[in-house]
Amino acid sequence: MDTKKLRQKILDLAIRGKLVPQDPNDEPASVLLERIKAEKERLIKEGKIKKSKKSAKTSDTPHYENVSFEIPDNWVWTTLGTIGTWQSGGTPSRANKFYYGGNIPWLKTGDLNDGLITDIPEFITEEAITNSSAKLNPTGSVLIAMYGATIGKLGILTFPATTNQACCACIEYEAINQMYLFYFLLSQRTAFIEKGGGGAQPNISKEIIVNTYIPLPPLSEQHRIVAEINRWFALIDQIEQGKSDLQTIIKQTKSKILDLAIHGKLVPQDSNDEPAIELLKRINPDFTPCDNGHYAQLPDSWSAVPMQMLCYLTDGEKQNGIERINHDVKYLRGERDAKTLTSGKYVAANSLLILVDGENSGEVFRTPIDGYQGSTFKQLLINENMNEEYVLQVINLHRKVLRESKVGSAIPHLNKKLFKAIEVPIPPYNEQQRIVEAINKAFMSLNLIMESL
Repeated sequence: MDTKKLRQKILDLAIRGKLVPQDPNDEPASVLLERIKAEKERLIKEGKIKKSKKSAKTSDTPHYENVSFEIPDNWVWTTLGTIGTWQSGGTPSRANKFYYGGNIPWLKTGDLNDGLITDIPEFITEEAITNSSAKLNPTGSVLIAMYGATIGKLGILTFPATTNQACCACIEYEAINQMYLFYFLLSQRTAFIEKGGGGAQPNISKEIIVNTYIPLPPLSEQHRIVAEINRWFALIDQIEQGKSDLQTIIKQTKSKILDLAIHGKLVPQDSNDEPAIELLKRINPDFTPCDNGHYAQLPDSWSAVPMQMLCYLTDGEKQNGIERINHDVKYLRGERDAKTLTSGKYVAANSLLILVDGENSGEVFRTPIDGYQGSTFKQLLINENMNEEYVLQVINLHRKVLRESKVGSAIPHLNKKLFKAIEVPIPPYNEQQRIVEAINKAFMSLNLIMESL
């Protein structure tokens, strides 16, 4: 179930008047607009807000001819600029130490959380407000991000706070439910992102926001809509939590299957299988068995050896003047199209590459075609006497330890000493094949469950 799409569908129904039934006894939204107009005039007289700059031809009750959908008869179309006072903030000069460290919360768009804002880590002073474009917004103000990757991100203040210039705040009038405004803005996030355009720093302006049309229901219906959205979203939260719990269980089940596999408990042993010691002697004729270390309870036909006896890391042969695909991590993950190079370390199709640089060191990929080895990789060569997939499953079981034991500071690297020392339980070759088949069968079923979530 795609819960993100389900949330969007609920919001779409809500702003079209299709989530809750209309009540003919509700005061029409047109009356709300009159109250908003009266409240705005009062605030202008009191000097709390400035009179908006309108041309002589601009009507206080504009006609909305290009709205995208029909709304119920007792609703009205208006603009976001009509239902509240919108103001962006500012950033006091960082060069003035007296502007920061005060007691006035100063929010940046990274602090927005699509919910109630209960914590803002940075504070400014009264002097900073006086000498910058930062403005104090009251409790309950609805905030929206206007710049960069956070366009459309929302928040509601639970205490008075200022913001930087990348954030716009709405101090809504009494005729609109704060959460209805919040949910409307949430429903329009994709549209705001599209209006922001591309480029290095996409953005929407305050003008784009205030000129955005909003379908306004009667106030009583706004309350019912918000209550219904809350009810549905709470159910979706439960679904997502259940989904997350099941995903965790599936991951734990996979780890348990691998753990059983390397202890000889996933498939039965066959007395006709050639013991693992014979396989190991083919890998290294001088091999002498010793105790099995951490794996003292292995079946009699098994042995345990360090990883370095089974495989090694190397680089491909350097080639020049031949155009080939660059096997970098983003290409191998399918995150971008292939790029080509005319020189590099050659790696053949169906080869194994292991990440040795970066946060995911220890992750293994199989190359789909001939190409050049990515700069963050080494080739992983597994001895032909071993079942390749069995060794890869053992490496997979140790991925967490490898990730947590990286070396280096600026760019973390695979701890090769630790990798080589991994103790690998070795079943007879035929049993390795049976183990891999059992793992693949179990994982296929678990993956089907994961994909259906």
